[in-house]
Amino acid sequence: MSKSFTARGLTAAVLAVGALTAALAVPATAADHHRAPRPNVEISDVQYNSPGRDDRSNRSLNAEWVEITNNTRRAVDLDGWTLRDEDGHRYTFDGYRLEGRSTVRVHTGQGRDTRTDVYQGRRHYVWNNDSDTATLRNERGRFIDDESWGRHRHGDRR
Repeated sequence: MSKSFTARGLTAAVLAVGALTAALAVPATAADHHRAPRPNVEISDVQYNSPGRDDRSNRSLNAEWVEITNNTRRAVDLDGWTLRDEDGHRYTFDGYRLEGRSTVRVHTGQGRDTRTDVYQGRRHYVWNNDSDTATLRNERGRFIDDESWGRHRHGDRR
């Protein structure tokens, strides 16, 4: 009988060690795959290279845009927030409220502002095709988000 008890004890010990190892390994694996939480407001997309010929027509200028997305359920008052490029071109939101779980597209050219589209009113392109960074700051000048392309230069990031 002592062989039986030893075999059962050994089996129980091996199973216990295996269960403990598995329990410790799962959190480490899950931690490796943890994603950072999405910011409340972010630059979600950029069309920096206007499709077609760069002829500075209003249509072509408005095909260059930056999308700002509110990932929360609550509206965010963007009044006084700025969107700027590395060369210092700046667009300031004026009296604009971005509803919860929605996106606004900031076009370079001229147009009539709506809930989903606002216009900088420019007659020249803003976003460089080869390399640039779009930076979003709140009304206090605090860094919110940026998006870079090309050489991934980050001017005055935070």
